[in-house]
Amino acid sequence: MTTGATCPFPLTWLYVPGDRPDVVAKALVAGADVVVVDLEDAVAPDRKEYARAATADLLSEPSPPPVPVHVRVNAPDSPESRADLRALAALPALSGVRLPKVMSPAEVVRTAEGAPHLPLYALLESALAVEHAYTIATAHPALLGIGLGEADLRAELGVADKGLDWARSRVVCAARAAGLPAPPQSVHPDVRDLAGLAASCAHGRSLGFLGRAAIHPRQLPVIERAYLPSAREIEAAEELVKAAGTETGALALPDGRFVDAAIVAGAHRTLALARRPH
Repeated sequence: MTTGATCPFPLTWLYVPGDRPDVVAKALVAGADVVVVDLEDAVAPDRKEYARAATADLLSEPSPPPVPVHVRVNAPDSPESRADLRALAALPALSGVRLPKVMSPAEVVRTAEGAPHLPLYALLESALAVEHAYTIATAHPALLGIGLGEADLRAELGVADKGLDWARSRVVCAARAAGLPAPPQSVHPDVRDLAGLAASCAHGRSLGFLGRAAIHPRQLPVIERAYLPSAREIEAAEELVKAAGTETGALALPDGRFVDAAIVAGAHRTLALARRPH
């Protein structure tokens, strides 16, 4: 985690309800790379206005928060979402706006044009959204990332956890094809099941996710350990980078392996991730 600056490789995204300023204050110093203040599902309808005002107050304080703060607003084109975006406009401490339940690129465009200069992140939570993943990811320059919302999608499709793997891979591929960062994995809802969280993170990492959303601080170190490269991975990356030297094309390693520029670039990414500030 970095203090007062954006981590170059954020791995932990801690969600907190926007109508609980005391919980938000604790979350800001809990060790997450990014804190996501939720104005949507975590807030009851009769608390929306209070949550909106409390969040605006937080992001208007003279001292910037110690870590980047994103806000998950309500679903695009809804009256609540429009009120959220009006309240968040021009707040210098806001690092990102997360748009839930995005189903089409047009929703991203309308949001970006109606709230210029806000960095946007789209959450895909339906079968239709997954089908539109690439067009959503390329909808507007203000969109800086996409992610998969698994709870709603699982309910819509009627599948168990492994039944979401195709959708997960689809979103990872769409993000990378659009030139966006690898998306963070969706939340693990059982905050007591740390072993299950670790296993799920290992699976998510194998699918191409980078980092994960969390709903409790106890999940943060498990996620970070799962997504940081192991000592063996670091050693292998160092050996590969050293062997490649300044070569830019395919080359043969002393152990007989042939590698190309893409594999060497991956080794450099591994080392950059291992050296990220904590």
